[in-house]
Amino acid sequence: MSVKAGEIVTVIGPNGAGKTTLLRILLGLEQPDRGTIHRKERLEIGYVPQQFGIDPAMPLLVRGFLQLYHPSMVRVTEVAQWMRIDALLEQWMHKLSGGELRRVLLARAMLRKPELLILDEPMSGVDVSGQAELYQLIEMLVKQQHCGVLMVSHDLHVVMASTHHVICLNHHICCEGKPQQLGGDPAFRAVFGEAMASRLALYTHHHDHAHNLHGDVVKGCDHDH
Repeated sequence: MSVKAGEIVTVIGPNGAGKTTLLRILLGLEQPDRGTIHRKERLEIGYVPQQFGIDPAMPLLVRGFLQLYHPSMVRVTEVAQWMRIDALLEQWMHKLSGGELRRVLLARAMLRKPELLILDEPMSGVDVSGQAELYQLIEMLVKQQHCGVLMVSHDLHVVMASTHHVICLNHHICCEGKPQQLGGDPAFRAVFGEAMASRLALYTHHHDHAHNLHGDVVKGCDHDH
């Protein structure tokens, strides 16, 4: 697999497929048992984890949280305005909603102008309206900053419409391809709403094998779903 500048790659797969492990290996937090990773020299990576907890007993404002990662308040304010979280700077971190926290974590990842943005299930715990806003922000980042994005999604069939390439993972690459744009489908828009439907697409799997309950490959099974 590869991720290029200005490209969005979405990795999907069932629980235990190895998605988060893959991201940790790419980040250098774990070492692969085999295989090779090629990174651009001095590659700057921004990372938004799947889970991020704040102790309610810790009195930490959004402004102070962001300054932990970049001391310049000028840069923090610049990114906050750009990411539309400037109104949150004086809010307590532990009181943020799921969508607000995700936007703050995304802003944190952008403080050092990353060339590659890695997002581990960025829509987890975010309501539909918040997801639409996050998708819009990610699209903006790719267009304006021309960074590459590698995103893990918990959904096996619906992905971000701007995704250039989808990889279905289950301990290996089961299938890969491009998503099918569904934004113009009236039924799709009726379910998800105008703002969200335009940013979602359907991915159809094309597997030449299946997995048993132990995760082992079972050959001779063709699956399109």
